[in-house]
Amino acid sequence: MSYQHILYAVEQNIATLTLNRPDRMNAWTPIMEREVRGAMQAAAQDDGVRVIVLTGAGRAFCAGADMEVLQQIDPDDIRKAESLPPFDMNRRPDWQARYSYYPSIAKPIIGMLNGATAGIGLVHALYCDIRFAADNTVFTTSFARRGLIAEHGISWMLPRIVGHANALDLLLSARRVSSDEALRIGLINRLYPPDQLREQTYAYARDLAEFVSPTAMAVIKRQLYDVPFQSLAEATIDANREMVRALGGADFKEGVASFMEKRPPRFKGG
Repeated sequence: MSYQHILYAVEQNIATLTLNRPDRMNAWTPIMEREVRGAMQAAAQDDGVRVIVLTGAGRAFCAGADMEVLQQIDPDDIRKAESLPPFDMNRRPDWQARYSYYPSIAKPIIGMLNGATAGIGLVHALYCDIRFAADNTVFTTSFARRGLIAEHGISWMLPRIVGHANALDLLLSARRVSSDEALRIGLINRLYPPDQLREQTYAYARDLAEFVSPTAMAVIKRQLYDVPFQSLAEATIDANREMVRALGGADFKEGVASFMEKRPPRFKGG
């Protein structure tokens, strides 16, 4: 498939989606929206992909919506976009909305935030499972300073990552947040100098792809995204059921064998 506003590549079991409008700081467009969704679906369905990295070209991750496009937007277009078919019918409706489909992908998604991360760009960063950032990255929710509200589920996701008080601060003020503060409040997982970000991100991604069971990662990711909708008893019952499956699976047998034989595992999934 050819793309206009993103790049897509798979290497060493890692799929990389790169927002590719560097001259516009990767400002978000309807074309980019369709292409990211399509590439995410391709990565989700590709057995040769075990980890997904989402990043931006040039000096920004995504500086928010393209303002020229935003000025011409029709509210009916938003309603049409929200009625997209489900990304994965087997997952709960909460993970089927316009941008909230990332948690329904049974593979870890790492946001490699290489620069400005604002507005809709921050929304996509939050839906990634893990976020690594360059230490010169600046974050902002943006919405309130454009007369807009907390969009696309960010009012649900942001408090679960940074806490209620921090989420209110970031959303109400829409102020600029430094990478150091982002790390301190838990908005990002790790911080690196810009010239080390790619190397460190892919080292982490390769470790997951090579040495961690893809079946285990898929189940763990589902468990954590189901927990907000479960009681402790429900989460425990679910975990017990999954443990029985895991104990009978090929990855468990390989994990034990590789440990006993003191060799790298050769997980195939299952």
